[in-house]
Amino acid sequence: MKTKNTATILKTATALLLLALPLAASAATKELTAFELIKEGNRYVGEHVRDKVVQVRSEKSVGGLTPTIWYVVYYDTTASLKAMEVKFGAGKMLDVKRPMRVLEQTHGGDIPLDRAKLKINSDAAIATALKEPLLEKLTITATSLKCDRLRDGTIAWRVRLWAAKLRNPNKDVDIGDVQINAEDGKVLRTDIHINRVD
Repeated sequence: MKTKNTATILKTATALLLLALPLAASAATKELTAFELIKEGNRYVGEHVRDKVVQVRSEKSVGGLTPTIWYVVYYDTTASLKAMEVKFGAGKMLDVKRPMRVLEQTHGGDIPLDRAKLKINSDAAIATALKEPLLEKLTITATSLKCDRLRDGTIAWRVRLWAAKLRNPNKDVDIGDVQINAEDGKVLRTDIHINRVD
């Protein structure tokens, strides 16, 4: 009797483990959003720098619409150009450095973003950009994002979009960008050039 119970328990445990593995794998491959990367980046910078974000940007996404390579730039009073940058790849920290940000100081690009006004995350910015009516008939293949302060002080996402070419769908082309307010999610500006897909 004891052996039958032990065998039943082992079979049940094995079945549960096999069911849980795909769920764990899908959770591990989930791309982190910009806000999650800011929180993660705080682990790699000094206490005087934490949460003092001046910019979040990504490289062009590969194999989907969510970028894999991200840069979180923090305001650092101890750096000569007042910036510290943490680079992430697939949610893992790749590099920490003090970048050259000379031009940003001329128009307030080195002032930390108000975290209370950062309400729209990167995934929501992509979703908003994709709702633009001009994109309805296009196959969007990639995005890149940048969140920082505009010249008028507004904090905004700029979502750059790539679409498949009509004559050669294996190639994509930069068709422009959509600028989205990071506080309320409203589209501030649309600069889409659908004629580039010809």
